[in-house]
Amino acid sequence: MSTRFQILVFTVASLGLIWLSRASLRDPRSHGFYRFFAWEAILVLTLMNLDHWFVAPFSLHQTLSWPLLIISLVFIIRGVQLFRLVGKPDAGREAPSLVGIEKTTELVTVGLYRYIRHPFYSSLLFLGWGVFLKRPSLAGLALAAMATVSLLVTARIEEAENSRFYGDDYRDYMRRTKMFIPFIL
Repeated sequence: MSTRFQILVFTVASLGLIWLSRASLRDPRSHGFYRFFAWEAILVLTLMNLDHWFVAPFSLHQTLSWPLLIISLVFIIRGVQLFRLVGKPDAGREAPSLVGIEKTTELVTVGLYRYIRHPFYSSLLFLGWGVFLKRPSLAGLALAAMATVSLLVTARIEEAENSRFYGDDYRDYMRRTKMFIPFIL
């Protein structure tokens, strides 16, 4: 992939992410502010490693990459399904930094959410590290680490937001579940 094309894709995708995150980018105290930087790091990492997606398909780093990418896909699909079915998103929920599906009115604690509080961010973590493993490098490691730290901060801020909105129910939920990886973290 040519550098010009990478720059074009980065620019167009970044403009889309800026548009989606516009309210959050005006409020550094919102979870969406830090999530934007995780998205950007993963975008750059993906563009850096895209040409190596299928190189040496049976190498150790490739065989570790694919399961992470598949888990990422499963987590995001299942997370969205549960948010829509159980979370009862309501566009009228007053929270400028929340985007669409995040405007849930019911706490989701079933399915994947029974074990982890942040399947969307878990998905991004698995995606970032899966993409990193396509072609490990120091620059890629820095981007994957940046995405990870950004997602940790994002989750912590979102947990404070959710505690304010859902109250004790959310705090009890936090005690019963892990943040990103079932039974581990």
